[in-house]
This record gives sequence, structure tokens and C-alpha cells, in this order.
Amino acid sequence: MKLDILAIGAHPDDVELSCSGTLSKEIAAGKKAGILDLTRGELGTRGTPEIRDQEAKKAAEILGVDVRENLGFKDGFFTNDQHHQLEIIKVLRKYKPDIVLCNAITDRHIDHGKGSKLTSDSCFLSGLKKIETSLDGVIQEPWRPKHVYHYIQWMNIEPDFVVDISNHIDKKVESVMAYASQFYNIDSKEPSTPISSKNFLDSITYRASDLGRIIGVSYAEGFTVERSVAVNSIFDLI
Repeated sequence: MKLDILAIGAHPDDVELSCSGTLSKEIAAGKKAGILDLTRGELGTRGTPEIRDQEAKKAAEILGVDVRENLGFKDGFFTNDQHHQLEIIKVLRKYKPDIVLCNAITDRHIDHGKGSKLTSDSCFLSGLKKIETSLDGVIQEPWRPKHVYHYIQWMNIEPDFVVDISNHIDKKVESVMAYASQFYNIDSKEPSTPISSKNFLDSITYRASDLGRIIGVSYAEGFTVERSVAVNSIFDLI
């Protein structure tokens, strides 16, 4: 299966929190999209890896992605080295995405910045012919995504471009709330965390609303780029 978009996150729920509105919009437009989680989020204070697995599956169903995989890297301890790069390269060559969406370039959680750089480096290396990988005993062909975009997470990073998700904000919130173990629930007996507060839950919509405000729409998601964004015409901009 060839994908148009592959969204990669260090943890299950990174993608939903940061770019699920964009995924939902493109899927509705007929694009094929997938999600790749690098870890199972096993160091998370609330819930268990098994619970997160089920929540990730539910979120994928809500968004309607074509595939979701988890590489099982060690939460908190994966590194940007040959072993981890090759595992991501295998997935890139398997699905041949034109666009990769990945973690914020820097963030509060150390895995986000690490995941960002690891993914970006892997996307470049995946296009090198002399790096050999195989899948099910078959040598894979090189593949380099056309674009790598970094979504915005905890920190308020100024975006290089924003995507109107006004018609998909409800789907975004629904996919986030699939992770019931992680986010605000007044009846929860689990320990409090920075992302379990009501303020954080509310931030999903009020941050999207603020990004929408700057382009004159109701809700938006922001991204940063590794190289300049090109348009065919100034009329392509809204």
C-alpha cells in the first residue's frame, strides 16, 4: 500500500493531539494516510501500555487511517542511531509516503525533539540507494518523502504554515478523547499529570481556535518546515 501521508509520533496520542485535524481533512478528500508510533508510551504516569494500545487502535478507527503501526522503541530512551533509523527507513520504504508529519523540533518532553530529529534524518537516509533494507526477505527500493513537516506540541512554536481544520475539529477532539486514560476525567483516581488537567483538554480547541484566528477561519493546525514552502501562485494562499 502506498500512502500519501505518514504521521509519525514518539508516543501514541502525539499525532492525535497535534495533527489529527489535518489527517482527517486529507482522508476526507480521498488521501491515504497512516500513523507510525515509535514507542508504546510505557513510561506514561497514567494507564498501561496495553491500555494505550487499545486507545491507539480506537483513535485510528475514528480518524479512518489506512494503517497504524508501532515500532516498540523504548519510551524515553530511544536514540538517533543506525538501529532506530533503519527501522523507520523500512516503514518509509514500505509505504512510500509523499508527506511525513512528525514531532515538534523542540518540546517539553525530551522524546519529542529526539523523535523529530530521528524521523527527519531517517527520511533523508531512506533515499540513499546504498543503504540496504529488506522486508519479508525482499530488498526494498530507496524512497525519500517529498516533504517533512513538523507539527506543534506543548510549546508555542510559531508555525511556518497553518491548515484550516474548521470542519474537522470535532473529529480531532474525538480522536484525542479515545485516550481516556491520559486526559481530563473528573472521576479518575489516577495521579495528576501536566496533560490530565482540564486546561490542557481545553487547549486542544482554544489553541486550534487561535491558529484559525490568524488566517480568518474557526480552527487550524500549525506546522514548521525544513525548507521553504513553494506555491504555484500567490492566489494559492488563503
